[in-house]
Amino acid sequence: MKGNWRVAVASLDGKVVNEHFGRAKEFLIVDIAPDGTYTFLEKRPVARLCMSGDHSQESLEATVSALGDCAAVLVSRIGITAKRALEKNRISVFEQPDLIDSALSKLAKYFAKTNFTVPEE
Repeated sequence: MKGNWRVAVASLDGKVVNEHFGRAKEFLIVDIAPDGTYTFLEKRPVARLCMSGDHSQESLEATVSALGDCAAVLVSRIGITAKRALEKNRISVFEQPDLIDSALSKLAKYFAKTNFTVPEE
């Protein structure tokens, strides 16, 4: 949606940002409005990147593509390779282990304060 910021949240329980990007099996997709309110849109399944210590480049590319409509991801942790892949695709990365409500509120304030730009569709 034009004017809103779409964010992918990595969470194990739907309450806390507590999942590492590479271990996530799904992301909660949320739209944040300029007034700071947010709307949950969907749970979006993705291919898990980290399995038994190995990392799949193919899974990374598929996950980045699956999150391509998002302006940002909100995770507890992320590796440098995944972070660079997201940023190369104009998806900002925020490591914020916190309650989802609190993290989204902080993110909305940051977006508004910095005039964070929503990527062109």
